[in-house]
Amino acid sequence: MAASLLNSVSAERPFGIYLFDYFDKAYTSVVGKSATEFTFTQGYTPLSTLPEVFVGCVAYFTIIFGGRYIMTNFKPLPCKFLFQVHNVLLTLVSGVLLALLFEQLFPQLYRQGLYFTICSENAWTPQLELIYYLNYLVKWWELVDTGFLVIKKKKLEFLHYFHHSMTMALCYTQLVGRTTVSWVPIILNLTVHVLMYYYYFRTATGAKIWWKQYLTTMQIIQFVIDLVVIYTVTYSYFAFTYADSLPNFGSCAGTEEAAAFGCAILTSYLFLFINFYRITYKQKQQKQKTT
Repeated sequence: MAASLLNSVSAERPFGIYLFDYFDKAYTSVVGKSATEFTFTQGYTPLSTLPEVFVGCVAYFTIIFGGRYIMTNFKPLPCKFLFQVHNVLLTLVSGVLLALLFEQLFPQLYRQGLYFTICSENAWTPQLELIYYLNYLVKWWELVDTGFLVIKKKKLEFLHYFHHSMTMALCYTQLVGRTTVSWVPIILNLTVHVLMYYYYFRTATGAKIWWKQYLTTMQIIQFVIDLVVIYTVTYSYFAFTYADSLPNFGSCAGTEEAAAFGCAILTSYLFLFINFYRITYKQKQQKQKTT
């Protein structure tokens, strides 16, 4: 069986089988039509309009801060099992989306190169659009993370609720803007989230995990790579469009508004996570040295 799969590995089938076919069958059984027919349409696709995103963010902040105020008069609620299930499911879903995304991207990278895969309008396929949309929906689901912090009466860090709410908004803007480069931050984010939600699951079972600090380091590296790629293609787009005398790689698919929002949000993430790392680990190390 393993030998058969290995022999069938190709640029179009990096896993030896076409995972999207199996996903399509599951999707069709739930939705009633093929995954290849999906189109992200504002006002028709669920959660596809800016007012929905805005209301979602307002509701999120209202619930978490209102919930924290209500919980001041109560003891932390027992939710260990639900928290474990939540994290197991997010680990699995993130892993599935990561595998599906890689399967779609690898043939493009292999056959047509990095520039095409990052910048061409033709690289935005129906299959990728659906994966991006599902990833966006997962960001709504991940808002529940904060709910667990509230009912467990854990501290709400600005980094946490800013990152969760703005990542949902970021995924929305890139879907609407059809930014082909979206896959770079998405694939890195999914990779980190597979490890992160697995870490949360294991710690919820009482396990002592030694690599938490390296997980934060991975998140910082993720944003550095994101910004190198996104700043490069954004510069190339603006140089090509408005000052073609400047050196550039050519244009890049996506709206200017989506590019600006993406650059701003991911830059803020980098500084916030570096500050979190400094406070959490560097100061802790200094305290250990002085005791």
